[in-house]
Amino acid sequence: MNLSTMLAARAAKGQPVRVGLIGAGKFGSMILAQAKHIEGYHVVGIADLDPAKARDSLARVHWAEDRYGAASLSQAFEDGTTHITEDAAALCAFEGIDCIIEATGHPIAGIRHALAAIDGGKHVVMVNVEADVLAGPVIAERARAQGVVYSMAYGDQPAAICELVDWVHASGFELVAAGKGMNFCPSYRYSTPDTVWGYFGWSDEEVAAGDFNPKMYNSFTDGTKAAIEMAAVANATGLDCPGDGLAFPPSGLQDLAEVFKPRSEGGQLEKSGIVDIAASREPDGRVVMNNIQYGMFVTFRAPDAYTRACFQQYGLLTDKSGWYGSMWRPFHLIGLETSVSVLSAVLRGEPTGTSSRWRADAVATAKGDFVAGDYLDGEGGFKVWAKAIPAARSVAENALPIGLAHHVRLKRDIKRDQIVTLDDVDIVDDLDIFAMREDQKRLMDS
Repeated sequence: MNLSTMLAARAAKGQPVRVGLIGAGKFGSMILAQAKHIEGYHVVGIADLDPAKARDSLARVHWAEDRYGAASLSQAFEDGTTHITEDAAALCAFEGIDCIIEATGHPIAGIRHALAAIDGGKHVVMVNVEADVLAGPVIAERARAQGVVYSMAYGDQPAAICELVDWVHASGFELVAAGKGMNFCPSYRYSTPDTVWGYFGWSDEEVAAGDFNPKMYNSFTDGTKAAIEMAAVANATGLDCPGDGLAFPPSGLQDLAEVFKPRSEGGQLEKSGIVDIAASREPDGRVVMNNIQYGMFVTFRAPDAYTRACFQQYGLLTDKSGWYGSMWRPFHLIGLETSVSVLSAVLRGEPTGTSSRWRADAVATAKGDFVAGDYLDGEGGFKVWAKAIPAARSVAENALPIGLAHHVRLKRDIKRDQIVTLDDVDIVDDLDIFAMREDQKRLMDS
């Protein structure tokens, strides 16, 4: 509760928190928008494969040109400005940086950047949930061994869910479920980059004027991002995924405690202790009243009759029995809030959520019938969506993780809604990532 006070004390000593950002897309732009308003928070360098795009992002969020004109990281460190580079490795190795924010969205690159930063003695804030769900538990283990923090990004929904889960445990309630809201109904599952903007209701002019990536927004729409994020939350909290993937039951905030409790108690969960999504639309497309499309929630149970009575006395929204309650946060502001994670890592040595075990996986699942010789196109594309399943099932079925499903060739035909396996595809590179995944099996039951 005192990060700003701690930062002010450090800034008064002439010791700003120094940050390196990898990736200047939408999330990175939002990080940069707020960074210039936080005294004692210095973005030393920005790495992007397209430096011109990084400069465009800085201009879009109203940075003055002289603030990002440093000719080197050393100059930026000395005079308080920012250096733009294509070289992420240099950013990870530069001694003057305390924390690296990885915001590329590319799972393989994200893993390699995180490992380089950790080896360079840097804390890592992993915006890139795609990388985290692929190998986060072993990355976090490596960070702990190096004495640095590996953290989810505050402002993004997984970190906010972890905060709510921590609140439940710290308050002594029984955690039943955790999740987030989402604009979803079953037909959205088969959205493509060609159809996605219709689900948002944006005009061609609005899309053209913004920094919007159709594959990224399609991942939001078809449920892939939800699977990735909920699997990451499971790995951070010890919750499970439903056995056959997220169910997306529709629910408004007034019904969270009724819906997100076990079926044995009249709810819609297969069991207690799982993650899932509160859909903001009914299966027929109607909007759910008081939906939490942009929010995050937990449901929990009173441990005894006295606490149950207190739930009623203080107006907590509960189920009909009064034993189950819900708490939620209505909004998240993604990169606008990510400085909280950086400051928590640097000033407190604490992550805002971290993958500490391998409980869940996000695996590639066919959007249609495809034949041998076709190429999969990864997250947010035309060919696959991601299903969040228990890690034990993923291993047993030899499932292809969504993070490794980009530009891989099918060896045999697959059917719509079939989980794609490693036996279905040709794997020709990224073998270091597969080795990490094999090693990660150690952490399945910890």
